[in-house]
Amino acid sequence: MQLKQGFDNEKYLQMQSERIRERIGKFDNKLYLEFGGKLFDDFHASRVLPGFQADSKLQMLLKMADQAEIVMVVSAEDIERNKEREDLGITYDIDVLRLIEEYRKRGLFIGSVVITKYMDTSSVRRFEEKLVTSGLRVYHHYLINGYPTNVPLVISEDGYGKNDYIETTRPLIIITAPGPGSGKMSTCLSQLYHEHKRGINAGYAKFETFPIWNLPLDHPVNLAYEAATADLNDINMIDPYHLKAHGETTVNYNRDVEIFPLLYAMFEKIFGKSPYESPTDMGVNMAGYCIFDDEACKYASRQEIIRRYYHALAGVAEGKKEIEEVNKIQVLMSQEGLSVENRAVVKAAQEREKETGDVATAIELEDGTIITGKTSDLLGPSAACLIKAIKHLAGLPKETKILSPESIAPIQKLKTQYLGSRNPRLHPDEVLVALSSNASKDADAALALDQLPKLKNCAVHTTAKLSAIDRRTFKRLGCDLTYDPKDL
Repeated sequence: MQLKQGFDNEKYLQMQSERIRERIGKFDNKLYLEFGGKLFDDFHASRVLPGFQADSKLQMLLKMADQAEIVMVVSAEDIERNKEREDLGITYDIDVLRLIEEYRKRGLFIGSVVITKYMDTSSVRRFEEKLVTSGLRVYHHYLINGYPTNVPLVISEDGYGKNDYIETTRPLIIITAPGPGSGKMSTCLSQLYHEHKRGINAGYAKFETFPIWNLPLDHPVNLAYEAATADLNDINMIDPYHLKAHGETTVNYNRDVEIFPLLYAMFEKIFGKSPYESPTDMGVNMAGYCIFDDEACKYASRQEIIRRYYHALAGVAEGKKEIEEVNKIQVLMSQEGLSVENRAVVKAAQEREKETGDVATAIELEDGTIITGKTSDLLGPSAACLIKAIKHLAGLPKETKILSPESIAPIQKLKTQYLGSRNPRLHPDEVLVALSSNASKDADAALALDQLPKLKNCAVHTTAKLSAIDRRTFKRLGCDLTYDPKDL
């Protein structure tokens, strides 16, 4: 089912850019803005705040393109161990190059890349050479003994003073990274130290979309953030410093609350006085003001919690995640009174499996119609469900054949006789190839093929683990996929 809109994206773009300009003006026209989460491809936000566009932050920055300069941060440790972005399956070094290209295409200025926790290894040198070849300046920041608790050492010539000073030319410096733990905050504070030495009263602010500080602690949008970061052991909490300083109840998360006393001490060491009284003060996020249908966002967030539960289950089955992540999300589900059956496609797929005695798939279409597919001799359950769904969307009768045996047989022969597969059933990508071949001579097949864009954002569930290729096919179609982690 297509989620009901609940978030005003245009209002967000306007309010957010105004808030950042306001913050720049509070310092010497120089603000280091730490971007938490994804600057690009923020699919979590678009799922829990229906109406939020995945590139909203990027669009917001385009409104300030003449003022903004992006500095990418990546840790040498992550390059050395080939750390991957879980959602895209690519390593951080490749993602940095991808993001730089994307930002440039959109008209944003990329000033430089900072390699934090710098180490002089062959893989780091190769990465640096690629950056220099692409016309970027590269800076090195180093590990500091006792960071962050040894404030006198950190804020000294033997601490931040050893880091390269990043030369910037614009008033708004966006500090972003391919993922968490890259060293964004330390990069910002290092720059404040160096700017202060040069007589520039530069500022720091943090742009975290979640948790949303002016929503209740137990609001499903904030609980969905906890589910999304269950592997990091993040916990939403009331900001005690903000409550004490301003008498206002706001929400932050444990890591920012825990480190704030150190940040406060660092600000005092650099400036003589901290510009902020609380973690919430540091933030500039305006997303909470742009929700116009709270119930729509609550519903979407509850669906996201269940989706994250299945994602964690699959990770445990594959040996990529710990069972504690599953347990934490189960607690969140209990808190909201949720079960997997609150995701309609889960119940539909599992019931179809009971009926047929074999793996089944279900898709929930935009109008709430649920289509199921079962395993057959010719098609796997996901391929069958996909074909049934686009036939339904095309208004074709159930008995209409849009796949001819002539289009299926060559693919089955290729799989079994030449590629060594023991399973002749077609998978989603293969059935789409067969359908596109048929479409050139069959009007019904062509009409069904034209319905594929309508599957975007539709929920899908399969009662067994899907192959990486199948998962990728559903992702390319824009479907919201979950599956039971048992083997086919």
